[in-house]
Amino acid sequence: MIWFYDALASIRSFLDLGGDVLYAIMLVLFLMWTFILERLWYFYRVHPDEKRATVSTWEARADTQSWYAKRIRDEMISNTSIALNSNIGLIKALIAICPLLGLMGTVTGMVSVFDVMTYSGSGNARAMAAGVSMATVPTMAGMVAALSGVYFGTWLEHKATTETEALGDLLQSH
Repeated sequence: MIWFYDALASIRSFLDLGGDVLYAIMLVLFLMWTFILERLWYFYRVHPDEKRATVSTWEARADTQSWYAKRIRDEMISNTSIALNSNIGLIKALIAICPLLGLMGTVTGMVSVFDVMTYSGSGNARAMAAGVSMATVPTMAGMVAALSGVYFGTWLEHKATTETEALGDLLQSH
C-alpha cells in the first residue's frame, strides 16, 4: 500500500511543477477517456443487440421493395448511424482541446518567468526555473493527453462507419 502513497505524492509533485493548467488538462483527459470507454462499451455490449433487433424488425416486414419500405430502411440505418456516432465528435473536440490547454500553460509559465525577471531585476536562472517548468510541463502534458486519444478517436469513427455500412448490407430486400 506504500506504493499507492508514493504514486499520489509523485502525481501531486508533477501537478505542482506544471501549475494550475495541469488540473484542467487532467479534467479534459478524464472526460475524454470516460467518453472513449463509453463508446467502446456501446460498440461491444449494446450495439450487437440493437443490430440484431433492427435486422429482425426488417426481416419481419412483408414489404421490403416499395419506395416506402426503402425509406423505412434508410431511417433504420440512419438511427443506427446516429447512435454509433454519438459522442465521437465530443471525443475529437476534447482531443483538440488538450494541446491548446498545454499552450495556455506555456503562456502562463512564461508570464511567471517575466514576473520573476521584473521583481529580481535580472535574469537569475534559479529564480526563473519554476516559471520555465510551468511553461514546459503543461505543453508536454497536453500533447501526451491528446496523443493518448488520437488513435481511439480515429478508430471509433472508422468503426461507426464500418458498422453502419454493415447494417446497410444486412438490410436487403427479400
